[in-house]
Parts: sequence; C-alpha cells; structure tokens
Amino acid sequence: MRLLLAEDERTLSDALVAILTHNSYSVDAVYDGQAALDYLEHGEYDGAILDIMMPKLDGLHVLRAIRAKGCSLPVILLTAKSEVDDRVAGLDGGADDYLSKPFSSKELLARIRSMTRRQPELRDTVLRFGDLELRPADCSLSGPKGTLRLANKEYQVLELLLGNSGQTIPTERFLEKIWGYDSESEINVVWVTISALRKKIAALGVRVQIKAARGVGYSLEEPA
Repeated sequence: MRLLLAEDERTLSDALVAILTHNSYSVDAVYDGQAALDYLEHGEYDGAILDIMMPKLDGLHVLRAIRAKGCSLPVILLTAKSEVDDRVAGLDGGADDYLSKPFSSKELLARIRSMTRRQPELRDTVLRFGDLELRPADCSLSGPKGTLRLANKEYQVLELLLGNSGQTIPTERFLEKIWGYDSESEINVVWVTISALRKKIAALGVRVQIKAARGVGYSLEEPA
C-alpha cells in the first residue's frame, strides 16, 4: 500500500517514514503543501497523511483541492491544533480522520488501517487467488506447503497483482505505484522483486504463477 506523507518537520517526517516502511507501507514524503498537491495529482496512492500547517499551501487547502476534483482518496490530517473548530474544519473539508500532535505510532497505524478498510477492495482480511493467500495484517503468504513473510516491496507487488488478477500490469505501473513516480530506481528492480516472489511462491507449492508478457508487464494466472 502506497501513502503520501506531507509533513514539514523533517525529524518527524523521517521518523514517520521509518515507522510506516517498517509496517510494510511504501511512502513518498514531501515537505510543503504545493509538493503534496503535485504528487497527489500525478501519482497513485492508497491514502494520504497531511499536516495542516505547511509552507506554500496548508493541508486544508490541499484537501479541498483534491476533493474539488472528485478525488476520494482517504486522508488523515495531522496538526498541533486540537480545538473543536479546527477538527470541524478538517472533517468538513473532506478528511477521513484527524490526529492531533503529539500522537503514538500505534494510534497512527490504527487510524491508517481504519481509513483504508473503508475502501471496498480492502475490506477482506485475506486476499485469495487459487491456492494462494495473502494476509495484509502481517504480510504473510500462504500455500499448500506452509506460510512465510514477504518483504515490503514483495508484498506490495503481489498485492497489486492480486487486485488485478488475470490482467497484465505494465512494468512501469509497478515502478510508479510502488517505488514512486519520481523514484531514482531503475525498472529492473521490478524484475528482481518478481523473481524473488516466484521463488517464494514455488517454495510454498502454489499453483498460481506470475506470468511475464515480454516488453509489456506481468499478470497473475492459475493454470487450467
């Protein structure tokens, strides 16, 4: 799952990125409201965490701008303000949730899980295709021969494949969705991650396979 984090306090931002990455989220971090708006308009995200008080554009402005364009992306607002009027302004502006600083990492993670569960495609606790099962709660992959835990990027690649089973996903979409549209990563990181996933799927005795369409992308298929 890919998140945008917009927080102008660099120390806090770095800490939140570390926490989210450790919990298998992929994160793009920006430090002002204009950058947040640019990223949200050009990138693909599953949720956003926006600080209200930011340079250039505040978080409320960013939120209202994306909502005005019909974007229903789940959004949590972060702020040092705790007054009722500020909470009301955020929720009226289209925020899904509101978290006042200081907050615990456990509370933030719980709020993220809550807001993303509201998306229909993320309601099930287990993602299944054929004899393959992926559990978002602990990033574990299960098959006939057991269970193992996937690395962060492996989990996100397989999650994207499961959400589009039977369809060929362009390699560039993996790179943009998981590594970020302005990532310096080379496109071969997708192949390396797919290769690692194939080995783990085979080790679990799963019949489902990741098929490659040369020069196009990858799909998840179950042999007849």
